[in-house]
Amino acid sequence: MKVLKWFDDHTEEVILVVFSVIMVSVIFLQVIMRYVFDASLSWSEELARYSFIWLVYIGISYGVKKQRHIKVDVLLLLFKERGRLVLTIISNLLFLSFCLFVIRYGSGIAMTILELGQKSPANQIPMGFVYLAAPVGMGLAAIRIIQNLIKQFKALFGDGELEIKTTQEKLQEE
Repeated sequence: MKVLKWFDDHTEEVILVVFSVIMVSVIFLQVIMRYVFDASLSWSEELARYSFIWLVYIGISYGVKKQRHIKVDVLLLLFKERGRLVLTIISNLLFLSFCLFVIRYGSGIAMTILELGQKSPANQIPMGFVYLAAPVGMGLAAIRIIQNLIKQFKALFGDGELEIKTTQEKLQEE
């Protein structure tokens, strides 16, 4: 049980650290090769670019998990606690439907590209793996949204506490 809890708590962080280390290391190596050895690596920019793509999509899930994704909360200012909660649930349901759309069509595109056998020019990485970043990242985000929705529905029906704060209120606390 502790392993599952740790996995749930740290999935995105581990993936983000791995891709960050790959990206920074490859870019650093490329800089050293250019300035010290006056030579360049043909594969480094491509690998850094694909690592960045994965970072972005996994970062979406991390933002959802920490509830730090960008949002416009002007409407939240008009409501009290229960109204804010309902509005947040509605926005999460809309975001979940977008995630499901990206998962469905993104995985279809990725599988088609994998079947066609297209590979990246320098590293010969199957391009389908690069395209899988969108459905995987949105899949993780969908899981995190569902976890948030469960907490929000519990709070809405009185089984738990959850406070929805606007950005302005969070800044005033700090």
